[in-house]
Amino acid sequence: MKIKILLAALWLAAGQAYAQFSGQINYEVVRKIDPSQLRMVINGEPVKPGDPNFPTDIPDSRTVGQKVLFARNYIREIMDDQNMIVQRMTADGSPPKTTNLGRPFDEYRCVDLAGQKVISVLTLKGPEPKTYKSETPIQRISGWQLSGQTKKIAGYSCKKATVMFKNEPYAVWFTEELPATYSPVHELTPEKGVVLLIEGSREQFKASKVQSREVNAKDVEPQTGAQQISKEELNDLREKEMADFRQRKMMPGDGGR
Repeated sequence: MKIKILLAALWLAAGQAYAQFSGQINYEVVRKIDPSQLRMVINGEPVKPGDPNFPTDIPDSRTVGQKVLFARNYIREIMDDQNMIVQRMTADGSPPKTTNLGRPFDEYRCVDLAGQKVISVLTLKGPEPKTYKSETPIQRISGWQLSGQTKKIAGYSCKKATVMFKNEPYAVWFTEELPATYSPVHELTPEKGVVLLIEGSREQFKASKVQSREVNAKDVEPQTGAQQISKEELNDLREKEMADFRQRKMMPGDGGR
C-alpha cells in the first residue's frame, strides 16, 4: 500500500513539473502502407487489393503531420488527414485525379499528465454535432537500454535508447533540455525528457520544429460536456461513421464531390 501511495505521489508531482513547458512541437510521421487496409473509391465504386482496377502506383509509405500543444497539465495532439477517404477519377484514358474527401468527424487526443492517461475526443459533424470521449491509462514499456549515442534534433541534444515494442527493437531519441516529459507514442515515454525521434521498421516520428510560446490552456484541455464511452465504443463509432460516409460518397449522382 505504501508503495502504491508513493508512486501516486510521484506521478502527481511529475505531472506538475512537466507542465512547465508551454509551446508546440511539430512531428513528421511516416508509416509503411498496408495495402490490405486501404479503402479506395474509383469512379464511385469501391475497389480492394487484388481487383484489376486497384491502383498500382500507390506509394509504400505515407507521411502526415502531427501538431502537439503543451500547456499546464495537458498536452493536445492533432493529426493531419487521419482516417481520410480518397476518391480517384479517370476519364478518357487520362491519368487519374486523386481527391481527399475528408472525414465525417473531428478528432484529437489529450494527454493528462497528472492523471497519466490519454483522452480521445471525437466530434461527429452535422446539423447537431455530438462529442464523445474515452480515457485510456498510459502503460509505459520497460527495458530501456541507453546506447551512449547523442545527436541534435530540432536544435536539441538528444540521447538514444533502444527498447522492444511491437515485437521489434525501437530506437528512441529524447532530450532533457525541455522541462517536460512526453512521447508521441505514449508507451515509449521515458522517465524524464521529451522524445523527438522514434524509429521502428514500419513507422517513424520525427520532430521538425520545437517552439516555446504561451499556449492558452483552454486550447489544450479536453472539451467539456463530451459523453463518456469506452475505448472500444469510440472505435466502433468511428468505424461506423467512416463506413456510412463512404456509402454516401458512392451514391449515384454524388461522384465523390
